[in-house]
Amino acid sequence: MHAHPELSMHETRTAGLAADRLRGAGYEVTTGVGKTGVVGLLHNGEGPTVMLRADMDALPIAESTGLAYASTVTVTDQQGNVVPVGHMCGHDMHVAWLVGAAKLPSTAREAWKGTLMVVFQLGEETAEGARAMVDDGLLQRFPRPAVVLGQHVMVGPSGTVAGSAGPITSAADSLQVRVFGRGAHGSMPQASIDPVVMAAAIVLRLQTIVSREVAATEAAVVTIGVLQAGTKENVMPDEAILKLNVRTFDAGVRKHVLAAIERIVNAEAAASGAPRKPEITPLDRYPLNVNDEAASARIAGAFRDHFSPRRVIHTGPAPASEDFGCFATAWKVPSVFWFVGGTDPKLYATAKKEGKVNELPVNHSPKFAPVLHPTLETGVEALVVGALAWLGPSPA
Repeated sequence: MHAHPELSMHETRTAGLAADRLRGAGYEVTTGVGKTGVVGLLHNGEGPTVMLRADMDALPIAESTGLAYASTVTVTDQQGNVVPVGHMCGHDMHVAWLVGAAKLPSTAREAWKGTLMVVFQLGEETAEGARAMVDDGLLQRFPRPAVVLGQHVMVGPSGTVAGSAGPITSAADSLQVRVFGRGAHGSMPQASIDPVVMAAAIVLRLQTIVSREVAATEAAVVTIGVLQAGTKENVMPDEAILKLNVRTFDAGVRKHVLAAIERIVNAEAAASGAPRKPEITPLDRYPLNVNDEAASARIAGAFRDHFSPRRVIHTGPAPASEDFGCFATAWKVPSVFWFVGGTDPKLYATAKKEGKVNELPVNHSPKFAPVLHPTLETGVEALVVGALAWLGPSPA
């Protein structure tokens, strides 16, 4: 899978691999859910239903890990651009985990009772996939689970699992801002309303939202990832485009930050004498993922019993975002999401000792490459142990 990554909403080959493995393990398999999503059901007598989820999509990033099985894939995207594709967020690991976790219960039916539902989700990176599966009748076509469980490989010592009750991944909002000026020759600035200066002023002023409008006890991130304007050094363009990403952990903070962005963008445009108001267009949105307290306690207890307490880490919420929570929200059931370390333990220990953990390749880096072992085993075990906390012979 790592050598054959597929972009969001185009995970045909990956979905086919997952479906084949599920059929081989005796699952009832439904493909094409939401487009390329796969759902497998394994019934084993009376008992609750537990849903396990993995995302399948890759990113338009050129891989530079140096791995023997590194991706060299390129595709034409929806805009007609040829882009590289790489599994630089670890979703190939997620699929492998879930395939393994699906197979083990099929070979040990005496150890559990109930129904195991495994979901291979499309389009997580674009916040489309979970909603597409729900909109395609997921709730009506499949049994309602007692709990929804999921996990993500992250920077951290391989062999460890980490999580906590409450907010675990942030809400995320992406926006496009288009500001309008008046183009002119580069030698005649007096004839222009310069959208480049306007955009630059907006970028700088947006940085004050977190530093001056969000309380120190709260958390928020405002990132401008795209700033595009002009085609030639001596031509002042008519417009500029900014693309922003916002991360928050509180609904009130989110509302304030988004309102502040709109206020600042419009005010800077007005201050520049823009001929028309800016256009602010939402691009995508991820929900805040909140781990159910009781279900998290059950998972933590099961992990400590299986892995030993030293391998189970209590961690705060991560600023990364996920559409995993859409499933539990739609079904109105509890969910738990946790992290699995993917960094070589010795490398991580050295980086921590030297204060260089932030220099380790993180998710979405072209050098992000989780070590296979024991990351692979830990992720499979975590999903199985999590499911057995509800499906085992004597669940708490």
